[in-house]
Parts: sequence; C-alpha cells; structure tokens
Amino acid sequence: MKIIISALLWAAGLIHGVLAFVVAITALAIFPPKKAYPLLQWLAKTQLAVMGVRLKVEGQKKIDPDKSWFLMGNHESLFDVFIIPATVPFFFVGVEAASHFSWPIWGYLIKKWGNIPIPRYKKTQAFSALKKAKEILDSGASLIILPEGHRTLTGEVGEFKKGPFHLALTAKADILPFAMSGAYQYKNKHSWMLTPGEITVRFGDPIPHESFNKMSVEALGDHVRHRIMRLKRAGEKPLH
Repeated sequence: MKIIISALLWAAGLIHGVLAFVVAITALAIFPPKKAYPLLQWLAKTQLAVMGVRLKVEGQKKIDPDKSWFLMGNHESLFDVFIIPATVPFFFVGVEAASHFSWPIWGYLIKKWGNIPIPRYKKTQAFSALKKAKEILDSGASLIILPEGHRTLTGEVGEFKKGPFHLALTAKADILPFAMSGAYQYKNKHSWMLTPGEITVRFGDPIPHESFNKMSVEALGDHVRHRIMRLKRAGEKPLH
C-alpha cells in the first residue's frame, strides 16, 4: 500500500510541479525575486500539500520581516527546497551546492532567484561564494545556509561546516536559527517512498551578533548547532 500511495503522490507532485515551475519562471522573468516571493511561497506550500505534507510553523509571528537575517537550519530532505520558502515569511537568498545549478529547470529557477553556487571540494571557489554571501548580508538582504552542507543520513543533525560561521563573524549579521522536524521521516535520502504526515518548522530566538562576536569559529558553530538541535527536539521554547 505504501508503494501505491508514494507512486500516486509522486505523480500528483510531478503534475503540480511542472505547472508551478512554469508559473515561477514566468513570474521571475517579469518581476524582481523579492516582488515574486509571495507567489513563489504559495506555490511551495501547494506543492507540499499536493504531496501529502501538513506544514506546522512555530515562532514565525515575532520575526521582524524587515530586518536582515542570517538564517541557519538543519538539512533533512530533498523537500527542504519547498519547506523553507513555504515557512520563511520574508525574501531571502540561499547558498546552494554548485551542482544544483546544472539541473534542468531547477538550475534556471535558482539562478533567477539569485542563489549563490558553492562548490563542495574547491576551497578557492567556496571562498569567493562566501565573499558574495557577505556582500548580500552587508546590503541588508537576508541569507540562508544549511551548515551541514548535505542532507542527513540518519535523521539527526550532522556536523557543521566552518564556512558559515566565518561568514557570520565577519558580516556582523544576526543569526536566526530554525529546525525542521518530520521531513526526514517523510522522504529520506535512502528511499524514494513518501510517508505523508506533518512537518514542523520551529524558529528560535535570534542570536545577536553582539552576543557571539568574541567567540571562535568553532565555539560559534557548536553554539548554533546545539540551539538547532534543541529546536528540533522542541526543547527550546519558540517565539509565539
């Protein structure tokens, strides 16, 4: 039965996804990404709903949408690319694996969005990508990085890369931590099958730059990772 349900959900998702991509690409061809964001957010929400996801968001209401944020969260599933825009209440630019930019349709879409490609194994190019990310934060826009760098293989929060925390310290940006729960159970990296259900995104209390500007990169990485782990376990009281 699970195989049949998964096949039907993938079929429905493919049909909706093709239509959504056409609408998204058209919108980004006409409007700047920030203006098109409400429509793209709605498309992400409907894509998830069509594929059996019930989204629950905690801590969103007290986030100042006009402030520049450096968002950091865990990386649970392929569907994070829909979950994040469906739940973040303001436009942001993402740092994304360079390989994604060569994917048909998706690569074009994220280029138009303004995402920054970062190679996984080329330090010089990775440094250039982080420099561009700093320019975005310095301009007053919001940026998102998933510091694990890849999807979890176990459902637990993995080790974090150091690059995002070098960036946080040099850009003097306030960090907004968040955690996704349930996306791994819905679709993990080991299987094509889907398990319909609830996915929760919890936004935690902001971490002002003044509170960590004297930390080392390693200490800041550990601090943010522990905050995200607590959010994932719902152990940290979210903003309401």
